Order: sequence, then C-alpha cells, then structure tokens
Amino acid sequence: MANEALLAAFDEELFDAYQRARSEAHYNATRFLQMLNERRGLETARILLHSANVSEGYTALWERKRLDLTVEAIIHDNPKWHPLFTKEELNTCENRLKAYEYLR
Repeated sequence: MANEALLAAFDEELFDAYQRARSEAHYNATRFLQMLNERRGLETARILLHSANVSEGYTALWERKRLDLTVEAIIHDNPKWHPLFTKEELNTCENRLKAYEYLR
C-alpha cells in the first residue's frame, strides 16, 4: 500500500511540475501531460529516461533556465523518489543534469 501511495504522490509531483512549467516558465508541455494522463508518472518518467536523447521538453526548460522542473531534476533532487528507480535510471538523471550544467 505504501508503494501505491508513493506512486500517487509521484503522479501529483509531475502534474505539479507540468502546471509550474506552464505558469512559471511559460512552457506548455502538452505531450508530457498526455503521457501522464495515459501512463501515470512512473511509466512516463521511465520512457523519458530510457530515451537515447533528452526530450523536447527538457530542452525547452533548459532554454528557460528551469531544469528544476524536468523529470530528471525532480527525481534527482528528492531522495523519496529514488526507490522507484533503478541505479541506472538515477545515473541517467545525474548525467543529463551534469551535461546541461544543472549539477556541477
């Protein structure tokens, strides 16, 4: 049951990031919202993390200096989400954030 609660909280966190990207960064991530509605947060995050390249949304948020709103940063910056992901997925988050100078 705790796992389902964690998954639901992660869903909410990503929906919140979508809303914040729209209101604070003036970026409307329609594809991301569609993915969240169809697949929920965990599967959406995994699809994005297993992609060979960063998403269009990641790039758009980088251009707006708001990488804090990316799936990668949300996962990396909050250890409570770490149990949902493999070591490789967590490394992908860290590597992408370093490559785009969010992390030093």
